[in-house]
Amino acid sequence: MAIDSIGRIGNISTGSLTPPKTGAADAGFGDALTQLIGSADASANEANVAVGNMLDGTGDVHEAVIALQKADTMLQLTVQVRNKLVQAYQDIMRMPV
Repeated sequence: MAIDSIGRIGNISTGSLTPPKTGAADAGFGDALTQLIGSADASANEANVAVGNMLDGTGDVHEAVIALQKADTMLQLTVQVRNKLVQAYQDIMRMPV
C-alpha cells in the first residue's frame, strides 16, 4: 500500500486554492461535494478491505491502521464541510430581506 502525501486527499489539493481541472466548464461546487463524498466512501471501503486482509492473515497490521486513519481523516473532513455548509445556510436564512 502506497502512502499518499498528506497534502493531497482524494483529488482535492490543499496546496492551492484553484479547483481541480475536470475539463468541463460547468463543473461546480456540487460536483466537488460529490467527489468528496465518493472519496470518503472509497477510503472507508479500502479500510474495510485492509482490516479483512489483516484478519485473514494476508495483510499487514500497519496497512490496516493506515487505511483506518485515512478513512477517519476523510470522515472528519466530510463532517467539517457539512458543518460549514449548514452554518452558511443558517447565516443566509438569518439575513434580512
